[in-house]
Amino acid sequence: MARDYYGLLGVSKGASESEIKSAYRKLVRELHPDVNPDATEQFAEVKLAYEVLTDPDRRRIVDMGGDPMETGGMGGGGNGFSGFGGLGDVFEAFFGGGGGGGRGPIGRVRPGSDSLLRMRMDLSECATGVTKQVTVDTAILCDLCHGKGTHGDTTPVTCDTCHGQGEVQTVQRSLLGQVMTTRPCPVCAGVGETIPDPCHRCGGDGRVRARREVSVKIPAGVGEGMRVRLAAQGEVGPGGGPAGDLYVEVHEQQHDVFVRDGDDLHCTVSVPMVDAALGTTVSVDAILDGPVDITVAPGTQPNTVTTLRGRGMPHLRSGVRGDLHAHIDVVVPSRLDHQDTDLLRKLKEHRVRDVAEVKSTQSPAPAGGLFSRLRETFTGR
Repeated sequence: MARDYYGLLGVSKGASESEIKSAYRKLVRELHPDVNPDATEQFAEVKLAYEVLTDPDRRRIVDMGGDPMETGGMGGGGNGFSGFGGLGDVFEAFFGGGGGGGRGPIGRVRPGSDSLLRMRMDLSECATGVTKQVTVDTAILCDLCHGKGTHGDTTPVTCDTCHGQGEVQTVQRSLLGQVMTTRPCPVCAGVGETIPDPCHRCGGDGRVRARREVSVKIPAGVGEGMRVRLAAQGEVGPGGGPAGDLYVEVHEQQHDVFVRDGDDLHCTVSVPMVDAALGTTVSVDAILDGPVDITVAPGTQPNTVTTLRGRGMPHLRSGVRGDLHAHIDVVVPSRLDHQDTDLLRKLKEHRVRDVAEVKSTQSPAPAGGLFSRLRETFTGR
């Protein structure tokens, strides 16, 4: 059965936080191992009771008749063999367990599990942040019984099958002799209690499933796979236990122009060969700044990268923005009419110094001293 946490501290169920702290300090002075070596176990129980009753979620479970520290009859008994079809019970029966040291009831009131919701966002929403109303389908507290699971003023009763232990034992004959096994009670499902007159709405579970609207505030700077946590917005636990958390996972949609790399943005600017030679200005619609000009200097070569500082995405925590990198793609015309051909031939005749060259694909060794080589390593120049 559930521990009497209030009784361990000697306070009433409606005790305030200051009364609980006062009672705990008084007992610590009496039961601390340095003062009373024989009260080690009692001191541990008192310390546990204080930790439970000063935690709002765990105290609520206690007030509803549950025990937040119970791990349940199906979670393993600490012997290392519980997951292997009863081998733990075999070893327990033959090596000192005697079959009598049960794990106890799991408690009807238990914390709920977390929920996960995936949200698709475009790049501009990730950059500016957004508040959205989303629909979630989770278990919520039954508004008829308020988590008790019973109808009207009725209360749960001790299970007649397991007598409140939450588990039943069976003895089987084998080649090794009699083997005693312990399993969760099939009548109360390991709770130790049954509800003779369950709530007509939730059937005794203390919770019902429902769809509801939740407001989610996504901060600026989020990216693919990041999660936003909404405390206590997940599944309400069995018996009306405290709700878990709701996590909203961001899935960033691919942008038509920009590719994101952390807080930096990359785009490709296709520039005609003539504009790359003479120089030009290209306007790009940046995410947060609207149209910005990218200057293509005269004589720009293919694969040149022009960087606009502070025009990228905001950092999630600091708000400092990354950079926008424009990768210049020089476009050579593939189809020329007679006039185009004549003009290019005249240009070629005028620039007789421009001839084709064959060069090594290996980068030349950096010239200069140590300082020059370090500068090239960090700056790429």
